[in-house]
Amino acid sequence: MNKFLEIKKKFESMEDKENSIAMSKYMRNMFDFYGLPTPKRKEIYNDFIKLEKKSKKIDWDFLNKCYEDNHREFQYLVYDYLLAMKQYVSYEDISKIQNYITNKSWWDTIDFLCKVIGDVGTRNSKVKDLMIEWSKSENIWIKRTAIEHQLCLKEKTDIKLLEQIIVNCFGSDEFFINKAIGWALRDYSKTNPKWVRDFVDKYNDKMDNLSIKEASKYI
Repeated sequence: MNKFLEIKKKFESMEDKENSIAMSKYMRNMFDFYGLPTPKRKEIYNDFIKLEKKSKKIDWDFLNKCYEDNHREFQYLVYDYLLAMKQYVSYEDISKIQNYITNKSWWDTIDFLCKVIGDVGTRNSKVKDLMIEWSKSENIWIKRTAIEHQLCLKEKTDIKLLEQIIVNCFGSDEFFINKAIGWALRDYSKTNPKWVRDFVDKYNDKMDNLSIKEASKYI
């Protein structure tokens, strides 16, 4: 049995129909679910991902198959796989990840896929120009990825890049963009609260109230 079918069989055997309805409802009924809580879901494929890491090679055919499946747990498997294998993701692979970002798009996958791209950015300077380009995109999920791609980088955060990307996104009335701006600033405020405080002061009149509220949570 191939990798995809083996995991699918395990997902199906652990299906919780009652919880699947609740999980789908939480996601506005946009996706089907097996109803697997995160710990149970990860338990099913943790050993599989460990074996994949030993190969030091990303199986994009497998990931594409997972992303085609209607059940959301398979998209979660894709980002868990990529986060575990992030050191083997190259700049050239970002176009593949972009396909995941623009398909079956919602915050629950975007907010993890962005971190894979962020890790590539710490190794390849070409990501900087790409993220500036993405920050000007008409697609809100591409734009959100650009805003959030440096989440959790702490001292490795490129503050000039962060500022440029956020400024490019000012003026949006899209909730998911303004929330992302605030979240990115809030995350970095744990590392450099003064910079974030100064940023909010500098751009206060251009920032959405939601962005200011989120950014100011810890400062």
